[in-house]
Amino acid sequence: MNDVARETIFGADLSHPDTFVRGIPHETFRRLRREAPVFWHPDSFHGGGFWAVTRHADVWRISLDQKTFSSERGSALLPPFPEEKLVPQREIMLNMDPPRHTKYRRLVNLGFSPKVLNLAEQQIRTRARSIVDAIARRGRCDFVTDVAAELPLQVIVEMLGVPHEDRHQFFEWSNTMVGADDPEYATSRELGELAMMQLFSYANELAVERRRCPREDLTSLLLQAEVDGERLTESQYDSFVMLLAVAGNETTRNLIAGGMLALVEHPEERARLLADRSLLPTAVEEMLRWVSPVMAFKRTPQRNVELHGHTLREGDRVIIWYAAANRDDDVFVDPDRFDVGRSPNEHLGFGIGAHFCLGAHLARLEIRIMFEELLARLPDIELDGPVERLRSGFLNGIKHMPVRFTPE
Repeated sequence: MNDVARETIFGADLSHPDTFVRGIPHETFRRLRREAPVFWHPDSFHGGGFWAVTRHADVWRISLDQKTFSSERGSALLPPFPEEKLVPQREIMLNMDPPRHTKYRRLVNLGFSPKVLNLAEQQIRTRARSIVDAIARRGRCDFVTDVAAELPLQVIVEMLGVPHEDRHQFFEWSNTMVGADDPEYATSRELGELAMMQLFSYANELAVERRRCPREDLTSLLLQAEVDGERLTESQYDSFVMLLAVAGNETTRNLIAGGMLALVEHPEERARLLADRSLLPTAVEEMLRWVSPVMAFKRTPQRNVELHGHTLREGDRVIIWYAAANRDDDVFVDPDRFDVGRSPNEHLGFGIGAHFCLGAHLARLEIRIMFEELLARLPDIELDGPVERLRSGFLNGIKHMPVRFTPE
């Protein structure tokens, strides 16, 4: 299908992953927010269609109303799934509704508490410094594979208790699973499912070892945890490891890469940040708003519901677009301006409600520390070639970003 055929009456075709290779179609989202905040969008990629919801207030409302808008019924992932594929999907916490979601979330909350993560801050800084050490004298690198991917990958595999030398296997499995629509990572959905099976096999081997010899890691915590007096089944444990491996890796990687690109493309804001490092916490929040690493999730109405004069029928696909909500001028002053000092900043980069990102505190910590090291040691990073984006309507991902800088 050519580019012209993939356009809708509002511009870009939001259903097709090719659209996002050029970046988030903000002009289309701007028109939708203004003219059709709830829009029935034909799906040229999967078939059928979905309701595109683009205003901040509506994304907020739907996210908080889990009795009406279910994550479990059709899964939170964008494609339509046949019922037999939904059964294993519902073992993933992302695709659960309360009260089941609430119970399982409690299992891993302890491992991601601010108290636990603050104790790990020095360890994260040591890893960030070693990552910069590895490139600092070279004068150029692929910022994604050499920098942005390394820190979240190293941190999450260490939290799970995975040996450091196996981290790149997790990188490849993760890329293949979430990049099923990108020819560099996977040529078919079957390859994504194969990568999932390989990750599950690895997780089960790790479980055998941890049952024999428990450690202070998330894998041991999951194996010892109980929900209403019952231990996790093998499939539930596998699903937790997959979610932690992917969510703890992909989103932070894409935020660090996208945040660096934003600083490169807005030199006046980078200069402002270099002159006043106290702006870094607000700069991190602005990167989360600007990049929106997870662009959208799906909800399924449990009953017919009216929204902006439209009837969203029970069972319809409803796609809530965080990438659109984060540029809503009803909420953000001058939303298309990247502003490292923006405050307040009610972005939805981590979602909202019960499914608010479990690793938000960890992600903020990793991003802040990584940019503290980069700004201090490599303050003049510039592009050294074209940016290659992920072919995905779900993640705002950057696969490759060649950069150059003054060698340290």
